[in-house]
This record gives sequence, C-alpha cells and structure tokens, in this order.
Amino acid sequence: MKDPTSPATSNTSGVAWPPIAVPGQGLPRDRQARPSIGGPTAGAPHRSSRDSRPAEASAPTTASDSAGDPDPGGPEVHEGGGAAGEGTTLLDDLRTAIGRYVVLPSDEALTAVSLWVAATHIQPGLQHAPRLAVVGPTKGCGKSRLLDVLYETVHQPMMTVNTSPAVVFRVIGKNPPTLLVDEADTIFGPKAGDKEDLRGLLNAGHQRNRPAWRISGPEHKPTAFPTFAMAALAGIGDLPDTIMDRAIVIRMQKRKPGERITPFRSRYSVPELHALRDRLADWLVPQRGTVAGAVPKMPVEDRAADTWEPLVIVADLAGGHWPARARAACLAMTRNEVVQDEQTTLKTRLLRDIRRVFDQESGKEALRSQDLLAVLIQDAEAPWAEYGTKGLNAYHLAKLLRDFGISPANHRFENGRQAKAYARNQFVDAWARYCPVPGEPVSAAGRATLARPAQGQPPSPPSGSLPTGPPGGPAGARPAR
Repeated sequence: MKDPTSPATSNTSGVAWPPIAVPGQGLPRDRQARPSIGGPTAGAPHRSSRDSRPAEASAPTTASDSAGDPDPGGPEVHEGGGAAGEGTTLLDDLRTAIGRYVVLPSDEALTAVSLWVAATHIQPGLQHAPRLAVVGPTKGCGKSRLLDVLYETVHQPMMTVNTSPAVVFRVIGKNPPTLLVDEADTIFGPKAGDKEDLRGLLNAGHQRNRPAWRISGPEHKPTAFPTFAMAALAGIGDLPDTIMDRAIVIRMQKRKPGERITPFRSRYSVPELHALRDRLADWLVPQRGTVAGAVPKMPVEDRAADTWEPLVIVADLAGGHWPARARAACLAMTRNEVVQDEQTTLKTRLLRDIRRVFDQESGKEALRSQDLLAVLIQDAEAPWAEYGTKGLNAYHLAKLLRDFGISPANHRFENGRQAKAYARNQFVDAWARYCPVPGEPVSAAGRATLARPAQGQPPSPPSGSLPTGPPGGPAGARPAR
C-alpha cells in the first residue's frame, strides 16, 4: 500500500490535480481542479502519517470531556462543525479527492462513500457501524482501488484479503480499527468452506453491545469479545444477504472509455489523502461525545435507518448542502437495493414458472420463445402480463435469464421451421441451484446432466412438433398498473 519513496510530509501545494470524473458522464470540461485540495486547515495541528499516531490519541471523547461544547450529547447536532463552513468545505474536498481516483456508479454513491469515510472518525460515539459493500460483476471494476483510497482516509485502517474470526476478535476494542476486506468473495464464496463465525461477527458488529462470547485463557473462562467496528468489504458478486442488509451497497462498474481518473501513486496520492484524513480527525474526533446522543431525522426506517444514521449525522455536522445531499443519497440508494431484491426474487419466480410450463408440455425438449411467453403471460396470478409497459416480451425474457447463463438459440423443429427457442436442458442447472424441488434426490448421473452447454453452441435439436401459433391465441397488450 505504501511506497517507500513517498514524501514524509503532506505538502502538496505544487501538485495540479485534474477535475473530477462525473459518474456516467466522463470528465467534465467546464470544471477546473483546485490546486491544493486537502491541505490542512488554518490553525489545525498537522500530522505527517496516521501510522505514527498512537491509538490513544483518538480515544472516545466522553460527555465530561466535551463540557465546553454547546449541549453535549443532546438530541440534535449543530451544523457547520465548529468554524463556519469547515465541515462543508472538508467534505467537498474529500468527495473531490475520492472521485479523482475512482469512478463510482452514481453521484449518490460518491456522496455515500465520502460520508462513510468521515463517519469512521466518530465511530466510538456511534450506535451503529454501517458496512460498506463494494461489489461488482467482474474484475477490473475499481473495487480494490476504492479500498486503496479508503485505507489512506479512514480512521485506523486494518487491511486484509483474508482473515479469521480469532484475529478480528482480538483487534476490536474500545477504539476499534476500520476493517477493510478485499476479495471478500473468496471468504464467503461456495469454495470458502464454513465461515459462519466470521459472518456472525460481521453481522453482530453492526450494532453496539453485541459481544461474541468465547472460552479463553488458561483457566478457560467465558470471555466477551467486542464486535463493534465499521467494515468495508469488496468482492465479485453479492455478499451474503445478512451482510448486504446491513451495508451501504456500492455496485461498481467498469469505466467507459470517456471516464478518466488520476492514477493512484503513493508518492503524491498518499500525502494528499493523509492530509484529508488528518483534517477529518481534527474536525470530528472532538465531537464524538456530541454525536453519541444525536437523533437525526431520517428519510427511511428500520435497519436502513440504522445503517444510514451515522452518515446523516456527519452531514448534519457539516451543514450547508450536505444534509439534503445525504438524505437524497439515502433515499436513492435504498430504493435501488429494494429494486435489486425484487429483481432477484422475480428471476427466481421466472425460473419456477418456466419449469411449470415445461412440465405441462411434457415430452417437449424445447419451446419457441413466443410460445413460452404466451403461456407465462396467460397466468393471471403471475406478474408477467404487467411486466414493463406492455407485458413480458422476448427481450425482457432474455435479459432476465442472462444472469443464469441462459439465452435463446435457433432451433429447427420437425415441421421444418426454424425459430428462436429455449431448450429444457438449458434450465436444469439453474433449477437445481435456485429453485430445487424439495426432496428431489440428485444422483451421480443426475449431476452429470446439470452441466451447462458450451457457450455459443446450441443444445441438440429437439424432437416433436410445436404449434404454429401461441396457445390460446395472441396476447394483447396490457397496461402496467
């Protein structure tokens, strides 16, 4: 992570930074970079490296320590973070710096990551420690680069690509580190083995006062290990549902050709980010006692409110445009995850309904796309007649099945006609994985039939004949509710 050639100080006044890349739009032409973003504030003590600062320097501030603050521990937090505009300017600088090195999927995601970084500096005063789930469909989406930036800006980072519950138990204390876990898919993936202890620890650590009890020491006494700590986890594909439910989810994507970023180089990137980190600590650490009693107004409820509350607290401390920006990001990203959950559930429902259609058409090894669609749409209890604007069509069907490795192919039927169709053997693997029949045994021979056909090669030609028109007549367009 650190380059031995990096300067020992944070003096970056001679560095000219390019403007930020706007997510989804590439690099704006009308915005000029600030020449010295991230420099220390006037009168604030300057630190050359977080590694050289002892852990005691950022110990939690109690209510008695903040007796000079107005209304310490009260239900509301004051805006501005002390000096007028200090918090607003600092968060703006942090947001710009993060956007320099990583193109995030949306403007709201960039806001969320900036606030999450700031929230790590007040975590001893928080009641919840939101996870940051940085996920992407493939490699090369910028997940590890985002962790690099987080490592240089969060409070007391602890980076790992693999870890055990025993290690995490022992590093979390009253002033816990910020856990940064790369390649999390290797920890929770299908080949990772039993990791339920680690998943349980990460779930429990989302809320304060949820210790893990273990037998420890030569006398084998029951010992409570604290679990409360903020954590960012990056990996390919979604993490376990219980972790995603407690996380602010950043769904990374590969950069477009027009989306440029500044290369991350230790000799100039690290001092710049360390300066921002130290400014965040100078601003936020003295306010830990104040935020302990903060009850901000939240635009969401239940666990989503618990997860986003620390970020909204930081935004309210900063004042300016940040309170409105934070709540807008909260609403947009929470709704996006609701849609993602609905899509996942919808895809599983589609697999079950297609299996039912094949069961009804017993003996047929393939169905034309239009015949399959017609049967799906005719089910009055299914959502397919109202999917989209005019009901489920061939494009929608192919898009929903794409994640399962299923796509239509040209098939020639016994009547000599060729048409796009789906073969039964394309679905066998997906049915076994996502909607298995309860109690259905899987023999060694059965497992052999679950292999997917080679990509780009259609299944063997089906036998039998198919009707020339959709069963029950053509399906008319139905408006969406």
